[in-house]
This record gives sequence, C-alpha cells and structure tokens, in this order.
Amino acid sequence: MVDPASMQALQRDGAVCLRNVIDQTWLDRLAVAVERDIADPGPFWHRYESSSGRFHGNSVCWIRHPEFEDYVFDSPLPQLACDLLGSTKANLLYDQVFIKEPGTSAPTPWHHDHCVWPLQGHQVISFWLALDYVDQGNGRVEYIKGSHLWEGLFQPESFSKSAITYETDPRFRPMPDIAGHPERYEIVSWDLAPGDVIAFYSRTVHGAASMTNSTRRRRGYTVRYCGDDVTYDPSFKFLPFLRNPDLVQGDVLDSQLFPVVWQDRKRPQRPRRPDMEELLAATARMQAQALRPADAGNATRQP
Repeated sequence: MVDPASMQALQRDGAVCLRNVIDQTWLDRLAVAVERDIADPGPFWHRYESSSGRFHGNSVCWIRHPEFEDYVFDSPLPQLACDLLGSTKANLLYDQVFIKEPGTSAPTPWHHDHCVWPLQGHQVISFWLALDYVDQGNGRVEYIKGSHLWEGLFQPESFSKSAITYETDPRFRPMPDIAGHPERYEIVSWDLAPGDVIAFYSRTVHGAASMTNSTRRRRGYTVRYCGDDVTYDPSFKFLPFLRNPDLVQGDVLDSQLFPVVWQDRKRPQRPRRPDMEELLAATARMQAQALRPADAGNATRQP
C-alpha cells in the first residue's frame, strides 16, 4: 500500500519520489538486461546527438528481454500503479530505457508524454527507476509542480536532429519557454539511490539538464501503466510501435500489446508475449494506412 502522504503529493504535484521500492535482486537482473540491450538494441532503439558522451534509448524492451518482461509483470509496480491511480486494474503501456553515458552533453528538453501516446483518459502513470546514484551532476530529471493540471496538450518536439521527428498537430499548443524563464515555475527534483522510483503522470511536464559529471553514467528504466478510464485513440499516431491492430477508437486497452498486469487486487495469469516480427509487420501496415485525425473516430472493427 502507498502511504497517504505520497499519494497526496502525487495528486497535488504530478510527481513523487518513492524510496527503496525495487530491491537488489531486481536491480541486478535489470542491469544485465540493460547491457544486453545496449549491445543488441533491436528495432526501436533511438539516440540523441551529443557533442560528448552518448545517449542510448529503447522502447518496448519487455518483448525482447526476459528480465524486463518479468519486471513489468511481477515487480511491485503493477499493484503500485493501481494504488496510486485509484484503479481496479492496470494495463502495461510500454517500457523504456534511458542511458546517459558519462559526460553526455545533450539535455532532455521540457516536454510531457501524453501527447505522443494513442490514448484518451487521465489514469496514466510512469515509474522512472534509478539503476545508479543520480544527482544534478549526472542528469537527474526535473518536474514542474502542478503541470499535470495545465489545460490542453503540448506539441511534441524532437530532442535532437537524430531523434524521432513529429508532425505539427493543430490540437496541441507550443510548450512554454521553461528553460528561458525557470523563475516562473516551481521545479522539483530528487537525488536518487538505486532502487528509488519517481512516479509521475503522463501530463506532468519534465526534462533534464546536460550532465556536468564526466565520470558517472545515468541508467534509468521506465515503465508506463494505464488505469480504468483509459481507452485507445489512434488519432494520436506519433509512435508507430504503439499502434495496436487489435483495437479501434474507444476500445479499452486489454490486448496482447497492452496486457492487464493487475486486476481486482491480484496478479492475473501472464499472457503470451507478443512476437516481435508480428509487431513489426503490424506496425508497418498500420503506418502505411495511417488514419488522418479527422477520420479516426470513424474507424470500425472489420468482421
């Protein structure tokens, strides 16, 4: 169970630090998977340009690495997601690794996540796990207090020339110039030890400065879960690997790609892992036939 103070802080601020959530056994297993992913990143790997150091990012890692798969299903996080969201169930959305090697100069611009995911609803939460000691010197993440309550969604921007690019969506407004006027915002961050977790909502604005320490890496591993009020919305089409061929507009997320990981106070039987080749083929098909936002609501399931 989550203590009431942490739950209140999350609801008020949009982010909260939870100490010692993940034990050493999990940390050791995840560390092995991280190094394997760096050596063999698979199809959804991405990087950001940096004048020094190196950034390694990857998504949907749980399909390729058994350690990540076990973690997203069997760690304390699924139950924690339900407790924090006040939800009767939790669906896995996806997972990501964020590795900044020592001296990585590229910052993480201010952004929020919800606008790039094919979702409607508010019960969406991420858990950013520290695999290393994290402080200002090696790129701790910062959050804008209360930004999850701001009106509307913000246009996503590429983090660098070599990162994912996003088309302009008229439904979104520009992100405020937080970096240029930090005094206008209440910014919060935490120094972390391995096993600490930051829980934050999908609409919470966050970013990270350049690393100033040239000797320590920063390994972060994030898992995102959704609660009862979340439905599928393919009009938000920025990340092709989240296109789900089993769902249409307005469906609940329950599916092979977004499995139920906690329901009615217990862990359900784990479903079969999606096949990566099938996922890639479905992603290619759906991207080629991408719906325009105006047409998304007219999608119907074929007999």
